[in-house]
Amino acid sequence: MMHSKQDFISKIHLIISLLIVIPVAFIYGFNPSSSFDLQVNTLDEHSFFKAIMGVYLAFSVVWLLGLFKAKFLKVALVTNMVFMLGLGFGRIMGFFIDGMPNMNLVFGAFGELILGFYGIWVLNRP
Repeated sequence: MMHSKQDFISKIHLIISLLIVIPVAFIYGFNPSSSFDLQVNTLDEHSFFKAIMGVYLAFSVVWLLGLFKAKFLKVALVTNMVFMLGLGFGRIMGFFIDGMPNMNLVFGAFGELILGFYGIWVLNRP
């Protein structure tokens, strides 16, 4: 998995992402109201959150492949960067349009942006 300092630098944010995204995926899919101020009442709402769970888990598979298979590393880095920046900028836009959510989501937005920008940095290293 990681054999050198270069591997560590290139992959640490993938590991951090996996440690956060996989549990959050299951929370979204099976009990979103446990961590967020929302009520999921209809089958359509449950389906929506299960789909979000599926997307999160699918991206996690790509990142796992990047950790263990060198030929998937660049794809893992790019998808992680796009995923994290998309979430982070979407949340920031929501702050301005909708107002401030709870501090967990504010903290999450900044974490997503840090991971996304770290991914840009890793991809642009010589």
